[in-house]
Amino acid sequence: MALTIGELAERSGVAHSALRFYEDRGLITSERTSGNQRRYAASTLRRVAFVRTAQRVGLSLEEIGEALAQLPDGRTPTKSDWHRLSRQWRPRLDEQIRRIELLRDKLDGCIGCGCLSMRSCSLMNPDDRLADRGPGAVLLEP
Repeated sequence: MALTIGELAERSGVAHSALRFYEDRGLITSERTSGNQRRYAASTLRRVAFVRTAQRVGLSLEEIGEALAQLPDGRTPTKSDWHRLSRQWRPRLDEQIRRIELLRDKLDGCIGCGCLSMRSCSLMNPDDRLADRGPGAVLLEP
């Protein structure tokens, strides 16, 4: 069964523009009709679900594309594929969780003061004293 882009968008909950973007990035594929309209295999629904799930846990489209490229013949990931990929991504996700927890804990101090006072902000860096520790928000780094 072939789906139009509208049917795929409706059934997947993903906007037409995002589906075209995914296709441009090689995350999904379509066949073209003689009138140059896209037609997607029904299995594309699972592939889109895989992409969306991976995005929700914080993976970039580049990382997702690399994972999908490991599958033979561009097929949809199976349960065993997802298990293998999730094991590969676990250290990266654990690091992301540590960063989110640190951010939560640091921001709680600022938000808890009620006024965002620079004298009591746990993220304050007067006179850029922390510049030697590197670029960015170093107090939010684990």
